[in-house]
Amino acid sequence: MKRTLTTVFLLTALSATAVCQRRGGRGFGAQEALPTARGEQEAKILAALDEAVKAGELYANVPVSDGMMLRILAESVNAKNVVEIGTSTGLSGLWFSLALDKTGGRLTTFELDAGRAATALAHFKKAGVDRLVTIVQGDAHETIKRLKEPIDVVFIDAEKEGYVDYLNRLLPLVRPGGLILAHNIDMVPDYYKVVTTSADLATVVYAQGGGLAVTLKKR
Repeated sequence: MKRTLTTVFLLTALSATAVCQRRGGRGFGAQEALPTARGEQEAKILAALDEAVKAGELYANVPVSDGMMLRILAESVNAKNVVEIGTSTGLSGLWFSLALDKTGGRLTTFELDAGRAATALAHFKKAGVDRLVTIVQGDAHETIKRLKEPIDVVFIDAEKEGYVDYLNRLLPLVRPGGLILAHNIDMVPDYYKVVTTSADLATVVYAQGGGLAVTLKKR
């Protein structure tokens, strides 16, 4: 287990350097380049991501560097059950789908805004991954009460004042050795304090793209 965790966090550091390369002629322009696809399904997902960014959907979504990290971490822990708070238009869900297509897992993603949820569903269908994703529309502080199964990975990327509440509600369901990821951590000092002072958690911050806190629920 120690070797696995070392590998995961080493990948975090290496990826922060690797994704700084730029490639012209794509929808990302001056943004980070998409990775090279392996296989037809991966190419389809990456094409959907590229199209969404060309349409100007980077707002309220993860940049490529953070999206790649979501995929790397989920696949590294062989995630079967991923929970996301804050679907937005589905870009982070597409990144998770790259991993879940390999692990045989599923994503349950919660979104308050009906319009964004509908756009995300359209992206998932276009990418051919809607079979892997369940979108729950409504107030996630209430709808996450429906969750009962053990969770491998949680990703929090919603209203910042709600981060600690989401953590408190979902942490009991996260399996020992599971991960809690939080985006834009630089904007949520109260959350950062909780995940860096609890004896039950171990946290590192991946600073590329606005700050992604990677928290391990200790065994």
